[in-house]
Amino acid sequence: MRFLPLAYLAIAILPAQTPVSPDWQTAAGVKMAFDVASVKPTKSPRLPNFPLNNGNAKTPGGHLAASFSLGDYIQFAYKLEPSQWSAVRTQLPKWANDNYAIDAEAEGNPTKDQMRLMMQSLLADRFKLKVHFETREVPVLALVLVKPDKFGPRLIRHSEGPPCPDSFEMLKLPPPGTPPPPLPKPSDVWPPQCGTSALFMATSERTRIGSRNTSLALAAEDIYLYGSQFGELDRPVVDQTGLEGTFDFSLELPAGMSPFSLVPKQPNPDDDPKGTPFLNAVRQQLGLKLERSKGEVRTLIIDQVEPPSEN
Repeated sequence: MRFLPLAYLAIAILPAQTPVSPDWQTAAGVKMAFDVASVKPTKSPRLPNFPLNNGNAKTPGGHLAASFSLGDYIQFAYKLEPSQWSAVRTQLPKWANDNYAIDAEAEGNPTKDQMRLMMQSLLADRFKLKVHFETREVPVLALVLVKPDKFGPRLIRHSEGPPCPDSFEMLKLPPPGTPPPPLPKPSDVWPPQCGTSALFMATSERTRIGSRNTSLALAAEDIYLYGSQFGELDRPVVDQTGLEGTFDFSLELPAGMSPFSLVPKQPNPDDDPKGTPFLNAVRQQLGLKLERSKGEVRTLIIDQVEPPSEN
């Protein structure tokens, strides 16, 4: 793992004097780079060897292998929340929608956040990517407890749940044409992995969404991601529960309910939450609700980007 001289990202200086770097990036350390990296255009996407989401799942040493679009790599590198994704994609040129296979190696066992810093360096080197952040106050939905100091039946502190596995293994997709595996039984640990964004699994019997060893800030992102896909949310969700530490949660939804098959309805989180199956499950099963509010949202601005240089 090569350590490079400390350098700051180009970030707009705001009247409120917001930090130059988010907390996760400051904790990850100085700017880093992969020891070797290959970037090649490809026609097909490829699942990564570890999840490139905002969770903190363990990485398989310093190896990264994936085939995604440039937007996906930017989201990973800068740990963007789901509500920030669309603003980034609208700034990218058409060629950035193509898939690029990246195989990269670094020595040792870097954390996932350190791998993000390495990806930032790779994108700057190969794609000439330059960015800065701007913080704006926008309408949001605040995630709060329905009743003070009371959790729902499917939300527990991680310390009270089953321990995490020693290593992370990606879920294997079934071969094309084969039926999906059955949902775990209520008594089974779900999901089997820890430290990743909420996983989704559905059968004709029921639908389940869940995550383990996750912060409520990350759970708020998951609620926005699925709630917006279900057509029940129309603005970012921010954690305002005031609860520290990590949690395990799971949601049981109506049979066949899928964010990829429903026809979106007009979002109206002011409903209480009659007629909104996902938000109703969040309230009843997790003991959490959403309230209209205002909050600061960091937006990534792309200043420069070019097609990747040759390996």
